[in-house]
Amino acid sequence: MRLRSLGLAALTGVMLSAPMVAVMYLADRWLDLSFPPFDTFDLVARELPGPLVTFGIDTMIEVLMFVGLSVKDFAKTAEQIMAIGGFFAAGVVATAVIYAIVQWRGPELRRELGLLFGAIVGVPTALMTVSITQSSASLILVLVWLVALFLAWGFASVWVARRLVLSTSTVYESEDGDNSVVVYGRRQFLIRMGAATAAVTVAGVGLGRVLSMSDQSRLEEELAAAEGNMPGSVAMVELPNEDDPVKPALGTRPEYTQVRDHYKVFIRSEPTLIDGATWTLPVVGLVNAPTEFTLDDLMNSYEPRSEFVTLSCISNSVGGDLISTTYWTGVSLQDILRDVQPSEEARYLDITSGDGFYETVALDLIESDPRIMLAYAWDGRPIPFDHGFPLRIWIPDRYGMKQPKWITGIEVVGERTVRDGYWVERGWDEIARVHGTSVVDTVAVDSIIGEGDERLIPIGGIAYAGARGVSRVEVRVDGEGPWHEARLRSPLSDTTWVIWRYDWPFDAGRHTFEVRAVESNGTPQTTEVNPARPSGATGIHSRKASL
Repeated sequence: MRLRSLGLAALTGVMLSAPMVAVMYLADRWLDLSFPPFDTFDLVARELPGPLVTFGIDTMIEVLMFVGLSVKDFAKTAEQIMAIGGFFAAGVVATAVIYAIVQWRGPELRRELGLLFGAIVGVPTALMTVSITQSSASLILVLVWLVALFLAWGFASVWVARRLVLSTSTVYESEDGDNSVVVYGRRQFLIRMGAATAAVTVAGVGLGRVLSMSDQSRLEEELAAAEGNMPGSVAMVELPNEDDPVKPALGTRPEYTQVRDHYKVFIRSEPTLIDGATWTLPVVGLVNAPTEFTLDDLMNSYEPRSEFVTLSCISNSVGGDLISTTYWTGVSLQDILRDVQPSEEARYLDITSGDGFYETVALDLIESDPRIMLAYAWDGRPIPFDHGFPLRIWIPDRYGMKQPKWITGIEVVGERTVRDGYWVERGWDEIARVHGTSVVDTVAVDSIIGEGDERLIPIGGIAYAGARGVSRVEVRVDGEGPWHEARLRSPLSDTTWVIWRYDWPFDAGRHTFEVRAVESNGTPQTTEVNPARPSGATGIHSRKASL
């Protein structure tokens, strides 16, 4: 009996929580009334201690790699699944608790008390949601909607629990206008309820998905319209090293990352959406000429800078795919500072983002490097909404954690008022300078080259050392013997990875191929194995192959 009660409690939780989540999803996609599973997940992640958040990130990455899924392609999906799964599980537990209370109190518990239970769960959830939501709707409207939804859930939870717990199985129906009594068993009731909740869940998710696709089309149209206002940005037509004699080995990752394939990492479950037509960038604080820039100001009033850029996430494992190369266009921050005129006591830029992220950049660093830019375009088009539209910063030689997206404000501050960045506060490296790294992408066993009596196997990959450049890449086989120098393809720029290739004399068997790189100034890649936290992963990458 105890197991049966536990099963009924869990089943009740599933049948009531699933449609509630589906209705929340539909309301969010239709009326932008926020989606609590994502919002509460984001708030909890923001408030948890840094080491615990890092443990969660590392665990997720390890699981994805263990099951053979791309971290770049599936990390955000996995995060969203965790958010929805956690919220759903909490709903099931809360419903089961209500079921247990009804079972304990029996007929003495009135259905109306379900409203109290709904308020106990719903009010804190609604307050957490509105404290972090990115919804464009009125916060009062969001709050009222969510409280009302949870009141309905609480009432339904008590009603269903009473129906299943109480001994009576009689319900009243009307047939052809005449009242008659029809007796249903518990199983019939569950079947009917299951069908109803399944219908609501499927309809909510389906309609929400249709509306989501419609929103995506609208966003793409807005980006296309913004593209017409970018006379200074020119799309990359062909790679500058097109004629280089060193060709990538078959299976090496693309030298240039299409924008749609660029890795995504941000602190929210969903990207932040900003209206570029009304967006402005205030630059205030310790400046003699505080200014508020529009996107048109940045694109049309300053000489554009364009650069091939490799960007890497500090969470990337050795050999991971959280690293991409594309073509950036923007305005040098030196030009912006020249116009706003920082005062003598100014030392840092405090940059804030629409998603709640923030980071600090030293003025000395900006003054020493004109390449540091506020970027508004990738490959000649506005930066996509899910990559930071309308504006993000690029700082050479730094991991992505130091480079805010969806920038909404810049305050020039002094030494006394400077704060640590978002991830620095959570225990990550303050400088976050990229480490030199190299990766074996492929052992091209299907591309054997015949040279006389000798057969060669192309081996290839990438090497990257930030803005410091790579001068040499070496490959070793089976952990013994000499390191063999690979050929390097000319990089797209001084701030991108370099493609390397080594044609290895064929030797049948199972082999392990290791790679190491040397920076342009002669500094060798570190062989010490370190995890991503707190300063980025290091170590020698290797790949096994059976020939």
